[in-house]
Amino acid sequence: MPKPDGWTPPEENVRSEVEEAEAVAPVAEAVAVEENLAKPVSDVPVQPEDNTPLERFVTLCANIISWVFVPLLMPVYGIILIFSLSFLSFAPFHTKLVFTLIVFGANFIVPMLLVLLLKKLKMIEDIGLNGRRERLIPYIITIICLSGTGLFLYLKMAPLWVAMFYAGGALAALINLLVNFRWKISAHAAGMAGVVAMLIQVIKEGPSSQGMEWWIVGAIITAGLLGSSRIWLGRHTLMQVLAGTAVGFLCVWTLSLI
Repeated sequence: MPKPDGWTPPEENVRSEVEEAEAVAPVAEAVAVEENLAKPVSDVPVQPEDNTPLERFVTLCANIISWVFVPLLMPVYGIILIFSLSFLSFAPFHTKLVFTLIVFGANFIVPMLLVLLLKKLKMIEDIGLNGRRERLIPYIITIICLSGTGLFLYLKMAPLWVAMFYAGGALAALINLLVNFRWKISAHAAGMAGVVAMLIQVIKEGPSSQGMEWWIVGAIITAGLLGSSRIWLGRHTLMQVLAGTAVGFLCVWTLSLI
């Protein structure tokens, strides 16, 4: 009995379909890889999931600590501690208030407004600046603001070590900026370590308030809690926190010796 044109045995049909699928598979895989490469990659770390009430509580505390001791507030905490614990505590209240407001405006309000502007322009994804690529412009802004604050205090005849606290912060931010091109470093740890170095300098310059040793111990404990919070939240590794601590402390301490 004659067979219709184009008819092939069932086995051959199955074989041809398998061969066709094998030929198409590499092409599909290549297309999928190309599509994935075309998607923008975010380097913002993903916060680990909390599975228990205790973990959720620890995460809440870690977030609170991270925001209370955000790097932009370290210069403000620094000037408050200087006016409260050093011999500058004898300065008139209105003088301390004016200088504190100037430091607050220059080092928190101005940078925060610029960060919000960058967020609105979609130049950053997160105002927490947790992605390494998002930190370039904010670091530059921070360096300018800290340098300007140090120069302002120097011109206003503040003690040199006070001006050097802000100059040391600017130097630490510059080093962090350079390191940030290849590796993420903890700005939180750097800022808190700078405050610890400043408190040690307060004792050295004397006279200072009684119980300064406890203030330093409290600052060190706070630095430990802050670094642990950044690690718990998945924002930094232990080495990134230790590196930030070393940079912040050494920059402020070294310039304070001038």
